[in-house]
Amino acid sequence: MLNTFQLRDYNDLDWKKVLTLLILVALFIRFPFFFRDYVDRDESTFILMGQSWVDGHLPYTQLWDLKPPITFLYFAIIIKLFGKSFFAIRFFGTIMVAVTALFTYGITRKIASKKIAFWVAVFCVLFQSLFGSLQGVMSEHICTFFFVIGIYLVVYKRQWGWYLLAGLLFGCAIMSKLNMAYPVLTLGIYFLSEGFAKNTLSRSIRNLFFMGIGVMLMVSITALPYYLQDNLYVWWESIFEAPLAYSGGKYHSPVKTLPFVFIVLGLLITGFAYKIIDFKTRESQLLTVVIIGILLSFMQTGKVNGHYLIQLYPFILIPLGVAFGKLPKLKKSYRPLVIALLFLIPMESYLEYVNIVSNKIKKGSLYNGEGIDVPNYILKHQLDTKNIFFTEYHIGYWVLGETPPTKVSIHPSNITRDELFSDLDNPRNNGMEELRYIMETIRPNIVVARKGKTIFDKKLVSYNTYIDAYLEEHYQLMATVGRGLIYQRLE
Repeated sequence: MLNTFQLRDYNDLDWKKVLTLLILVALFIRFPFFFRDYVDRDESTFILMGQSWVDGHLPYTQLWDLKPPITFLYFAIIIKLFGKSFFAIRFFGTIMVAVTALFTYGITRKIASKKIAFWVAVFCVLFQSLFGSLQGVMSEHICTFFFVIGIYLVVYKRQWGWYLLAGLLFGCAIMSKLNMAYPVLTLGIYFLSEGFAKNTLSRSIRNLFFMGIGVMLMVSITALPYYLQDNLYVWWESIFEAPLAYSGGKYHSPVKTLPFVFIVLGLLITGFAYKIIDFKTRESQLLTVVIIGILLSFMQTGKVNGHYLIQLYPFILIPLGVAFGKLPKLKKSYRPLVIALLFLIPMESYLEYVNIVSNKIKKGSLYNGEGIDVPNYILKHQLDTKNIFFTEYHIGYWVLGETPPTKVSIHPSNITRDELFSDLDNPRNNGMEELRYIMETIRPNIVVARKGKTIFDKKLVSYNTYIDAYLEEHYQLMATVGRGLIYQRLE
């Protein structure tokens, strides 16, 4: 271990040393978030889906969410091996981020020095861990992990067997986040054009064939359990039809993504035009087509959330690192300022370290957040947990060992996505019917909401008007725990 830090210069770096350093950086940044109830609402949903799978229910059967199954498989494996552990889920997510950065280092080494490659890898960890709700384990972390390793293989290897393995990894990426099919498709187009340009078409077609076999094999493997249970239609509708319906929803428009797309493409074109980035190299061309594929997927989705960018960071950081490497050497007088800025970047982590220490002093536990405090209050006061509806902090179902009132309500926003209901195998036809069924037929004894926030998106006036009026008439506010509001049914 000590040998890792015996670096005279960047030439002393090897894969083991780089991985160790990246893990240490990732752990330092992400460690305080191991004890948070949840970092992003989507992560809470993935945990519930994983728990359902551990309990013997295939994804989309007992509970439903808009992601392919390998995302849920990650959580199911961790829960199966380590039980209900936020720490384990975030720890192995941290290792995954570090390994993603390691292979980003490997790709960068093909076109730049070890020094540039190392700092690209460090910033890959930073950008996948900071600036928003990225400290948990997102589907983007999982798909990018598989995809970056696959890109590393096609950068360094030319034999068909490696393309088959890359295809399996790309298949895992697609079955973690469906939009990764776009960069896989642009890669395929690139390999064909490369074959034409270099008069190696037969080899390109052969490699592309085996890559395609790998992708299709992995997709087929995810379908097999549903086929064996005669539920193949559930697999098809949930993984393919529902995301297409979602991306075509009224709040998603490709036009909204154009400013971001133009900025990224503009930076690339400027780099090529001024020969800061050498577009003639195969590696630069591969990175470009991958970036274009990811941008196309953003346009198809019709929005660019902060965590979507996790997919883009490794590939955009490499040409940026190459460009910065060509700048004049920094004057020694500026180096203390740069070091200070580097230490200030993880400000979110510093604040969270303070938060967990404060929580330990006040409440006796490192674990914190309303997603833990609200369930603890419910258990302490012996409230009924069998019929409970979390409109916020839905990780509380997992803490309490309960399931949501309906398969759709696993993520509160799922209820309002009318465009999905035709693909949910659900008795209700739209979101308002689902909400009325929960409130008027299931009649939860406890409803949990968040103080200072509308229960549903502010744009959804009819949903908020209905549930606010229903809570006012049929429930009383029993307790406020942090920002969590606990309502109890009157009758």
